[in-house]
Amino acid sequence: MMEASEREVYRAAIHGDREAFEMIIRSQSRPLFAIAYGILQNREEAEDTVQDALVKAWKSRWRVRDPEKFPAWLCMIARHCARDVFRKHRTVPLSKMPEIPGSERPQTTIIDRHLDSALASLPELHRAAISLRYFEEMDYATIENRLGLTNGSLRGILGRALASMRKQLKPALASEQS
Repeated sequence: MMEASEREVYRAAIHGDREAFEMIIRSQSRPLFAIAYGILQNREEAEDTVQDALVKAWKSRWRVRDPEKFPAWLCMIARHCARDVFRKHRTVPLSKMPEIPGSERPQTTIIDRHLDSALASLPELHRAAISLRYFEEMDYATIENRLGLTNGSLRGILGRALASMRKQLKPALASEQS
């Protein structure tokens, strides 16, 4: 349940208060980035996507009738924007993309690459849930609200995603230990 003060900030933003919208941006940009990064696996694209999503949200904020639904609505816009970027730029599956020297993490280990590959192979909603839970360390209720899921469906998604990642990482972990 949203606090009254938080609800007022969302209500003010919906009605065009730029300061209120900037407060929302400050509090929501990390979770939005986690969602976009979970889909795109690229920091710059994720940052650009969050900016695009926030511009779209500002332009269509009047559509949100219930301030309580504003955070979930923002996450939905970020997911749609990231999905659009993903479709436009990705002709090669993420797991097959070459590592560019000097890019984002020059010191990637074999485990990091396998982890990235395992995450990339998950369905988009599963990547978003994993990113929010384990990278942003959000609690279940917040993730359910953001992604529009029930507790049971979130637990199922996380369980299937982790099982899939474990299965893919098993050979890499075994070779790392020998």
